Amino acid sequence: LPLHLETSGVDPLSGRFVWITLSPKPHRPPTEAALGRCDELKVVVQGPDDLPFAERMAAAAIKARHGLGDPDTATSPLLLLQPGWESGAGLELAIGFVRHKPAWRLSLQTHKWLGVR
Repeated sequence: LPLHLETSGVDPLSGRFVWITLSPKPHRPPTEAALGRCDELKVVVQGPDDLPFAERMAAAAIKARHGLGDPDTATSPLLLLQPGWESGAGLELAIGFVRHKPAWRLSLQTHKWLGVR
């Protein structure tokens, strides 16, 4: 079966994954290995400090991924911003950011909408 992983990237990766979603947290940065292997970078936005953090993580992930092999065939991770659950400021910030940064997409915490824990 294809395995997909969502991780904050603080612990070493082990296993074989078809897709890795990296959701880094500002208080515990991910490992360079996690940055280099992520297919998708997802940053939760609660306030204005989360946007520069998202950009730093994207730059680090792109740099790490392109250092893993042939730069002509290396792909960048998908870049996603998720407004924090019940964060009106996060919603406004994330929407405004993706409107002006075409490399980024808006994502929603659907598990919260559905009540899945």
